[in-house]
Amino acid sequence: MPDYLALPISALAFPNIDPVIVQVGPLAIHWYGLGYVVGILFAWWYARRLIATPDLWPNDTAPIKPVDIDDFLIWAAAGVVLGGRIGYMLFYDFARYAANPLEALAIWQGGMSFHGGLAGVTIAMILFARRRGFSTFSLFDVIAAGAPVGLGLVRVTNFINSELWGRPTDVPWAVVFPNGGPFARHPSQIYEAILEGLVLFVVLFVLIHKGKALKRPGTVAGVFIAGYGLSRIIVEFFREPDAHIGYLAGNWLTMGMVLSVPLVLVGLWAILRARKAA
Repeated sequence: MPDYLALPISALAFPNIDPVIVQVGPLAIHWYGLGYVVGILFAWWYARRLIATPDLWPNDTAPIKPVDIDDFLIWAAAGVVLGGRIGYMLFYDFARYAANPLEALAIWQGGMSFHGGLAGVTIAMILFARRRGFSTFSLFDVIAAGAPVGLGLVRVTNFINSELWGRPTDVPWAVVFPNGGPFARHPSQIYEAILEGLVLFVVLFVLIHKGKALKRPGTVAGVFIAGYGLSRIIVEFFREPDAHIGYLAGNWLTMGMVLSVPLVLVGLWAILRARKAA
């Protein structure tokens, strides 16, 4: 019998943080929603800082104005929320929402797909850039530069919500989640927060400020997309697949992996395209 079927003495207790920060009557503010809001606001602030630094751009001139980023904020929020929700419903739990369409509105209960959110905000960026008449790839770059912070924050809130936990394990840092059965599990949300959030942000920061990657439009976006895809594939080996989907093949291939492989390929294409165009 595997060791993790019995609770290891070294397992960490779940911190049991209330998912609701504050509630006034029927109105409740959740850590999950706050993570999205702070992530979007940080990406907006950081994009403005990058645009205000001329020497980072080709010919020392940013093709995007600060007012463009201000105006795009609403587009970005709509793309992330609508795309993330629709993507989750289509890829992860279609039968449930087809049977109960009104549950699609209950975003505060969780149920967001990064892949869907990425598709939604990408469509928003393409439409917005064409409307304003500047390079779509430059907009991709400045938005991608700050996106890892939001990803990291949301993964931490997944941990607070005791959702998307990892597979059973006996590692010393295993956590016993209150709704994860009597098993100590990988805190895979924290793995994702570190890889998709902290590590990816640092990599992009160095590329932008040391490698002058914004001078090659598409490079930052390509590294972000490929980096996320690789990070997600790695963490999927430790993350418990959704119960209603399970493994797609053997005991290792998951829907998250399948959806992430195209991201790696698209990211590599964007990087190579940027190098050839430079």
